[in-house]
Amino acid sequence: MSQNVNSQITDAVTQTNVQVVASAPAIALGNVYQSAAHSTGLMFENAVNAQSQQNILAQTATTQGVMQIYSFDTVADAISISTMLNAS
Repeated sequence: MSQNVNSQITDAVTQTNVQVVASAPAIALGNVYQSAAHSTGLMFENAVNAQSQQNILAQTATTQGVMQIYSFDTVADAISISTMLNAS
């Protein structure tokens, strides 16, 4: 049993299918751009985190160096006192 379909309906369905196929490259390129932007954001986030960690390490190294400089005289004094006490 064959039914006739109005030509306006077939044209509407055909145009809808063509519109979906025609917009697919634009949607795909939009997805590519969105992924690239997200990757770039993550890259900058990791760079900021790494820089923060490096700053913490630099401050720690500076603190350790200053502590060694300040404790140098006390170590020398302790060795001198120990030498004087052991001499007698």
